[in-house]
Amino acid sequence: DPSNTPLWGKWLSPGCPPPRVLGGLTRAIPRFRGSDPLSTFRWQGFKLEEYLIGQPIGKGCSAAVYEAAILLSSNYQSSEDSKPLEGKTPDTQWDHGSDIQAAEGKPIQTNQQRAAFPLAIKMMWNISAGSSSEAILSTMRQELVPASGSALSGEYRTVACHRRPVFGKKKLKPHPNIIQVIRAFTSSVPLLPGAYVDYPDVLPLSLNPSGIGHSRTLFLVMKNYPCTLRQYLNERSSDAHLSTLMILQLLEGVDHLVRHGIAHRDLKTDNILVELDSAGCPWLVITDFGCCLADENIGLRLPFTSWYVDRGGNGCLMAPEVVTAIPGPGVLIDYSKADAWAVGAIAYEILGLCNPFYGQGRSSLESRSYQEDQLPALPDTVPFDVKQVVKMLLQRDPNKRLSARVAANVLHLSLWGENILVPKSLKLDKMIGWLLHQSAATLLMDGLVDRSRVETKMKTCFLANLEYEDLWEAAFLLLSWRNHSV
Repeated sequence: DPSNTPLWGKWLSPGCPPPRVLGGLTRAIPRFRGSDPLSTFRWQGFKLEEYLIGQPIGKGCSAAVYEAAILLSSNYQSSEDSKPLEGKTPDTQWDHGSDIQAAEGKPIQTNQQRAAFPLAIKMMWNISAGSSSEAILSTMRQELVPASGSALSGEYRTVACHRRPVFGKKKLKPHPNIIQVIRAFTSSVPLLPGAYVDYPDVLPLSLNPSGIGHSRTLFLVMKNYPCTLRQYLNERSSDAHLSTLMILQLLEGVDHLVRHGIAHRDLKTDNILVELDSAGCPWLVITDFGCCLADENIGLRLPFTSWYVDRGGNGCLMAPEVVTAIPGPGVLIDYSKADAWAVGAIAYEILGLCNPFYGQGRSSLESRSYQEDQLPALPDTVPFDVKQVVKMLLQRDPNKRLSARVAANVLHLSLWGENILVPKSLKLDKMIGWLLHQSAATLLMDGLVDRSRVETKMKTCFLANLEYEDLWEAAFLLLSWRNHSV
């Protein structure tokens, strides 16, 4: 499992990044803190009453997210900014004025607050699922795809390592670039900070006489990340090396999904979380699986028999073969390269440009109708290999488009395999020797260096997913591009 393999390698980026600015005030993004903040609370966290709920972190079209921590009376005390759920009434639980201020840009957390709130709780808005736990879990089953083996133990009292797919949905194994839901349970809807301002209509009648929500809903517990990729890119500019590593991480995450027969279908910078590794490199994690395709029976080929079939979210970043599909008998939409196309579009934002598929006006493109020669040119500072990868990811024809695996291999070879590409001709013994060297270095450095380096995690993913055809395709592509550019 790549997510559990020790880290190694040399880092090239500055060791201390500048502070992050949020809402006009400055705070530093905390460094990587490990994968499971609940690891020391194995038998806890299956009830909402066990959590201390803090301030809002974010809000989407179907849920609100809050900072949280396991409630320990010896370590936490009630305050105006964070109060336990117990013993509260709708009239006295929260100061609505402070909620509005937080929603309008007041810094949600300082470093000390983040240390006190290592978790994030996502409260789904339940409008149509009913109030039974089974109905809620069935209706919102996509959200459970990245759930850990023990996430649902409290609901079903199952053995963690033997959990079966929930309601026909695939179970996704851990990956360093995929969010992990570490607890999932149903509970009564509480009144949380900002509720009356941010989402009054979806509250139940017990909390809002005009609300249309049900009294019970699904809660998902995850690690608390400092910011989204959108926030990170709005506040910082990255050099070519860091930008390449960010694109590579998204490709590794998408490849992991494809290998498990899952399509995210809603990739965008708001659905990618970021924290910094020990060297200051952004660590990207794909989150929000509410629109994903993860059916045990159909895999990545969705029967598109009518316009009522859900094709996924975020129409602006919907791959051409998805957005142009016309329903009919026997029609299938193949999602095997759809998320890779979205990574190509997001790469423009990572590389410092506007996403060409957002906005309005003549400069804006539509995935339904654009032509490849209309894509904006990338800056001269972007490495040639990266430009070619982005271009190939945005091919309209999925048969000509790079898969996430091959695209990731190209970037791996470009970053770390230059010595086997210099002769401009591939030799099997050189390739094998390089791979053996990389593998030996990984094993040798096990436990000897910091285990929270993005660069080393990516090398580990590369070595864990090696396939002969994909690797040689990537190598030949690189040499072909370079030979044609001379």
